[in-house]
Amino acid sequence: MNEEFNPNFCCNEREVESKLIISYLLPALGYSINMWRQEVNYHRFRLDFLTVHDSISSVVIEAKHPNKILNDHLEQISQYMIDLNIKYGLLTNGREIRIYENRENIIQLIFQCFGHGIEKRIETIKSLIGRATLLKLPAQEQKIMKVIAIYHNKGGVGKTTTTVNLAATLSKLGKKLLIIDMDSQANTTFATGLINFGDEEKDNLKDSYIYHILRYSDSFTIPEVIRKSRFSSHEIDVIPAHIHLMQQENELNQLDYSKLMLLQKLELVKPDYDIVLIDTPPSLNLYARIALITTDFLIIPSDLKPFANEGLENVKVFVNEINAYRKLIHRPAIEVMGVLPTKISTNAKFVQSTLKRRLALIPERYQVPIMDSIIYERDELAKCIEQTLTVGELEVADPRSIVDFKNDSKSIEEFQDLAQEVLQRIGLN
Repeated sequence: MNEEFNPNFCCNEREVESKLIISYLLPALGYSINMWRQEVNYHRFRLDFLTVHDSISSVVIEAKHPNKILNDHLEQISQYMIDLNIKYGLLTNGREIRIYENRENIIQLIFQCFGHGIEKRIETIKSLIGRATLLKLPAQEQKIMKVIAIYHNKGGVGKTTTTVNLAATLSKLGKKLLIIDMDSQANTTFATGLINFGDEEKDNLKDSYIYHILRYSDSFTIPEVIRKSRFSSHEIDVIPAHIHLMQQENELNQLDYSKLMLLQKLELVKPDYDIVLIDTPPSLNLYARIALITTDFLIIPSDLKPFANEGLENVKVFVNEINAYRKLIHRPAIEVMGVLPTKISTNAKFVQSTLKRRLALIPERYQVPIMDSIIYERDELAKCIEQTLTVGELEVADPRSIVDFKNDSKSIEEFQDLAQEVLQRIGLN
């Protein structure tokens, strides 16, 4: 096998096939000569390449002329994958390589890179469609990672509280959790016990956080960036945020690929997690867009007060815009679980009258579903995040999840109800 591939040496489709696919890619991915077929008639199609293992078709590969635009051939390879029930497709013109996945007849782009320098990405490609990977595919597919965004464009409605305590509750139920903080305020990073912004010399996050995931395509993988949280007795992985995110938004906006980088990198850790929770900024900015492009499901925390309710119109428009973009990249629409009532007063009169009216108002006026669970405003729910620890003469933040802070809190039961509702909605109960 050649150690490097130079796309400049490919002047036509035949050379893309011989120099890239046959001489480089297939051997690098572990396919010997008897494990693939070229120009094979398969049902009513004629395929450039088809890899097989144990008589099961694995990957269809289509080569195009170096001057061809790959977008013009997406419909062709999508039809092959859907009609022939083939899970993976690789499309290339030598200058660019794309890998698509068939998810219940939705064809989704899961990887792309340039032909130049492909040797630096070959391990990633092997992890997706290498022979060794696909031989293990049935076992890996038993675990399906679900991504849930916690979003409202109004601040102060309990997004962080919902994210960290739902994560802790799900973790205690045996689920493997990843929390991603997409907000430059970094409240979730603080609430999971990772923040040291009060002392710049002790700021161990600034060189590796969510920005680096979004900015760099060839480095800063999720396993390299995650931190182990200490806010819960059950260890939870966290991709932290940083206050520098605010000033880095313009830079990332100039990079088209930044919108899809989190989605792409999460694909590589799907076997490692059951659920990913993304805490979002209270805005319509780039980071909120990335979260909604990446997610499968959406929870909208709201205190149900008039200002938050009016913001639901913005949320609906924003979700529709994101769904239009998701359609272009062959992702299904976001499944909106609904509005989650949060920070709700426990006053008996309010609960018996006003709350009922406010709950009914959401689907009637805004045509947004309302979740069954309710998170009430309780002192211990605020205090658990504000816990501190004295180290020498210093008082340092030592936040706790509600399930680790006060074991007789009614909030624990509320989050258990929410966790069960979420698990049922995402199919992991």
